[in-house]
Amino acid sequence: MNVVTFETPSGSASGELFAPDAGHGRSVILVHEYWGLNEHIRDLGRRLAAEGFTVLAVDLFHGEVATVPAEGAKLAGELDTRAAVGEIAAAADYLRGHGAKSVGVGGFCLGGALAIAAACHVPGLSAAVAFYGVPRAAKVDYAKVAAPIQAHFGARDPHATVAKAEAVRDAVLAAGGSFELCVYDADHAFVNDTRPAVYSKENAALAWGRMVAFFRLHAG
Repeated sequence: MNVVTFETPSGSASGELFAPDAGHGRSVILVHEYWGLNEHIRDLGRRLAAEGFTVLAVDLFHGEVATVPAEGAKLAGELDTRAAVGEIAAAADYLRGHGAKSVGVGGFCLGGALAIAAACHVPGLSAAVAFYGVPRAAKVDYAKVAAPIQAHFGARDPHATVAKAEAVRDAVLAAGGSFELCVYDADHAFVNDTRPAVYSKENAALAWGRMVAFFRLHAG
């Protein structure tokens, strides 16, 4: 486990770094679900590194990891969105300071919402990919969108609904941004293979391939 620390406007933050066998200066900040930085997110980090990206999985809960939904909901509810976006910005600075030529951001559930927020409030990101997460409207200024966004949502998701995703897409497009919305015949968290009740192998593979291609396209 390669834990790194970096400074943010509100103090020190940390994450886990996953490096490819042969780097190309392409980096991705990986933002966890409301469970926190757990083994599922580490596995995604390793898989992205195998695709040739240097991955920094940020730990926005600062060491806390939920094991039941009530804990995850509590941690997510207590998270300061602006501070979290500040940590993502600091993670991007860390990566650039260590040779990254491009930095994208990708997130799942809570992390998906924050990836969209980062696309609007973190300068210099190459791309943002969001999985089944919608930011609170009051926390995001879509007029400031700067990075192209790709989003993946399940048609049967009762939480991050397609209607909510479409509203975000429309706001981003109205602001002159780029938003690619991909919808799947799937549930919330369909990429999470540790949750067999919602995991959809075929849709997860399709979404993963689209994400990797999107990051490569916009890596410069």
